[in-house]
Formats: sequence, C-alpha cells, structure tokens
Amino acid sequence: MFYASGPVRGISFHGLWRHSEFVKLWSGHTISRFGSEISQLAIPLTAALVLNASPAQMGLLGAFEFAPFLLLSLFAGVWVDRLPRRPILIVADIGRALFLGSIPVAALVGALRIEQLYLVGILTGAFTVFFDVADQSYLPVLVNREHLVEGNSKLEMSRSVAQITGPGVAGVQLVTAPMAVAVDAASFVASMIFLLFIRASEPPPVPHADAPSSIWGELREGLAVVLGNPLLRSIAGCTGTSNLFSNAMFAVYVLYLTRQLGIGPALLGLILAAAGPGALLGALVAGNVAARFGLGTTIIGSALVGAAVNLLVPLAGGPIVVVAGMLMLSQFIGGITNPIYNINQVSLRQAITPDRLQGRMNASVRFLVWGTIPIGALLGGTLGEAFGLWPTLVAMSLCGLLAPLWIVFSPVRALRVQPVST
Repeated sequence: MFYASGPVRGISFHGLWRHSEFVKLWSGHTISRFGSEISQLAIPLTAALVLNASPAQMGLLGAFEFAPFLLLSLFAGVWVDRLPRRPILIVADIGRALFLGSIPVAALVGALRIEQLYLVGILTGAFTVFFDVADQSYLPVLVNREHLVEGNSKLEMSRSVAQITGPGVAGVQLVTAPMAVAVDAASFVASMIFLLFIRASEPPPVPHADAPSSIWGELREGLAVVLGNPLLRSIAGCTGTSNLFSNAMFAVYVLYLTRQLGIGPALLGLILAAAGPGALLGALVAGNVAARFGLGTTIIGSALVGAAVNLLVPLAGGPIVVVAGMLMLSQFIGGITNPIYNINQVSLRQAITPDRLQGRMNASVRFLVWGTIPIGALLGGTLGEAFGLWPTLVAMSLCGLLAPLWIVFSPVRALRVQPVST
C-alpha cells in the first residue's frame, strides 16, 4: 500500500510544488544543505589552517565524522522502521545544531582544539545517521512511488544550489572558518522549524506477520534485503567502493591544494563551488537522461564518468590559472554525474522496497556505502603521511575506477525504466 498526503495523485511532473507537505520538507532541506556545504569545507579548513593539522590528523577527522555510519547505521534502520520518522528528523536537527555551535563558541574564547573537532565530528555524525535513514524513508510516506524521481530530483537540486554558494562562504577569507560553522548550526535550526510545520499524518508501523521478534532479527532482515537483491547489492557495492577511494582522496585534498599547490581559502572555495552549477544541471536532467538512454545505462554511465574525472586532480599542473581550471572542471563534471547517479539509484531502491523495510534497507545501504568513508579517510591520511600527498591522489583516483564494475556486471545494466511499485 502506498501512502500520500495532499493532492498528489494524477498530477504532472511539476506537481510536487503544489504538494504543501513536500514543499515544507524541501524548504528545510534547502536551508540545511546550504549550511552543510559550508561546514564540509570550513571544518577541514579550520583543522588545516587554524590548528595546523597533519595529514594523519586530517584522516582521523574524516574518520570520526563518518565512523557512526559504520557503527550505528544498522541499528538506526531498525528504530526508523519501529518509530515515526518525522520526530527522528527533528531531534537529529536539534542535536547537530547544538554540537556544531560549540565550534565557533570555542574559537571565540580561544579554546578550540583538534580533539573538539573529533568529538563534534563523531557526535554530529551519529545524529546524521539517524536523520539520513529516516529522511530517505520519509519521502515515500509523503509522496507516491511514481513521484519519487521528481521528489528526489527536487531535493537534489537543493544540494546543488547549496554547492554553488556554500563553499564560497566557507572559503572566503573575510569570514574565519570556525565562524562559518555557525551558519551550519543555524541552518539545522531552520530545518527543524520547517519539519515542525509538516502536518501530514504518518501511518504507524505495521508489524509483518513473518517479521523477526528481536532487534538482531530485524537487523539481519534489513541486511538480507540488500545483500539478497542483485540490484541493491550491486548499487551498494559500486557506491561503497567509490566512497572508499574518493574519501581517501579528500582526506589529503585540502592539504594538497593549500600546501603544495599554494591555493588560498578563497580560491579553494571557488573551486569546490564549481560542483554546484554542474550538480544543479545534473539534478534537472537526471530523469530525462534516464528516459532517453535507459535507467541502467544512465546509472552505469554516470558512475563511470564520475570515477574517471577524479584523475584531473593529480594531473592538474602549470600556471595557477590552468591548475584552478582543471580542478574546477573536475568539480563541475563530477557535480553533473553525482546527482544523475544518486537520483536514479535512490529512487530505484525506494521503489522496489516495501514500506515496512524502507528504514532498514536505507540503513543497510548506508552501512555498506558510508561505512567505507571512515576507512577511506584513514587510508588516505595514512598513505599521505607515508608516501606523500600527490602519490596518494594518483593511487586513489586510479583505484576509484574499480567502482563502476559492480554495476557493469549486474542486472542494473538491463533496466530500461524506473519501477513504480513493489
């Protein structure tokens, strides 16, 4: 059974703009994504430029931020399937606002240390685990499955617009990096307010007749849904492998650009912001590209191009204008392919999974694909410390080309259209 709120049935592709409850969810997403894009650069800049962190410390920082996805995701999925999802989203926003807000406060009183960034990273990461699992499971409650691609496209557009402006705010030298994190904390407060105004009734979880009676049984059932389905398994393998090596690159990316290429915070912000226009374009055309070339071809093609474009980072050389141009091109192309891949694969996952298993499916996928991120961050930091920043970027970008093989040799390749029912 599919649940919807508001006048959703029979509407056009653009009809979700008339769906008041979805618009509230989208508005909160837009504001919080803007803040998150700021922190994504501001926190590493704080570590690198304010606290003079080493490559190993940068790797640890990334590992702490994403360790909860490895440690908590499966349990989060069980609770998301047991409890109403909107309250989970609200509590997670409040928690992230409080902990992120501690960074500018500590900076103002001169007490900021790398250990605090580690602590804030792991605690906000824990709240993000519950938020992300509940968030992807909440959209199928608000809209019908035939509108999932539209809904995910609009949510992805929010992230794309945020990518255009967020890194620039974080990198601008008139705003110190720790103070920029305060904007992210405020954005989570705004997101929480919009969630409070959503009035759509959420159907209570209905236990399945064959559902396991213990939390461990439910946890295993969620993992079995992903690992037992060749579509979900191959997508998780591709995304997890990509996250492993791309985050090993990002662990040393900021250090490489600032210390070896001599790129300042303002230019670094502009380079990262170049992903935004590409991501906006990708979000706008994701559905049309899949309709034109087929769902499977679109998912595979976007993964292949997204992996290959990372090679531009270690290849960037010459005058600063050429270096910045190559790095911006890498961000721009990656910005296009990332939403095309994500919108179509997330919508596929949501469409083929029963509602009672949405939380555990999303949590299991999160466990498999985001659990590789702290491993990648530690790997990148360790390799950067031992062999240098540039060799690490070369090795990790080449290894990233392995990721699309998961879906090239899978049933994903044969898919033509997005399923609309389970």
